[in-house]
Amino acid sequence: MCSKTTIALGLLVLAALGLSAPARAQTLAALPAPSASATPAGEARPIIAWAAFCQGHAAECAVDPAEPAAIALTAATWNTIVSVNRRVNKAVRPMTDLEHWGVADRWDMAEDGIGDCEDFQLLKRRLLVEAGLPRRAMRMTVVIDEKGEGHAVLTLVTDRGDFILDNKTSAVLAWHQTGYTFIKRESQDRVAWVSLGGVTSPVTTANR
Repeated sequence: MCSKTTIALGLLVLAALGLSAPARAQTLAALPAPSASATPAGEARPIIAWAAFCQGHAAECAVDPAEPAAIALTAATWNTIVSVNRRVNKAVRPMTDLEHWGVADRWDMAEDGIGDCEDFQLLKRRLLVEAGLPRRAMRMTVVIDEKGEGHAVLTLVTDRGDFILDNKTSAVLAWHQTGYTFIKRESQDRVAWVSLGGVTSPVTTANR
């Protein structure tokens, strides 16, 4: 099982980073306009499934204060971000945790090519870390989506504002352009969560 997992993840890495020239041309675009960042507003209760994930994947949840707290956006970095978001969205088959695992909420990195919202984002973060971006500047985030349901996205804190990676769209949008209500996200200072001032957090994030 471990070897199959490694192979599956490796294929996704190659798919995400091994872009053809036409794909690079399509994803390379002007840098986004600067915008205001979301402001944390105190501590928040962690997601239970996140805590369980961290027990088995401590490095994925660790916070290194020596890392930059924001990504310095360049054309090349922006192209990498857009490319990884698009390729993972295409590579992973969406399925709820209840359908996939028989449980309401389980966080992993879609090692078998199947996952729900948080699994997409965790895989994207791993690939972006491997591409050289600081994990500390990429925070798992819980929002209320357009259906009024809990949903997980990945917030990229940059020197041009906060941008969102989402499995529902291949467009990388500024957080305030998504239409979501932002509830909370991982802290940049320690292994914990901070509030973003939204409504009461959902119990689970098992949404496609």
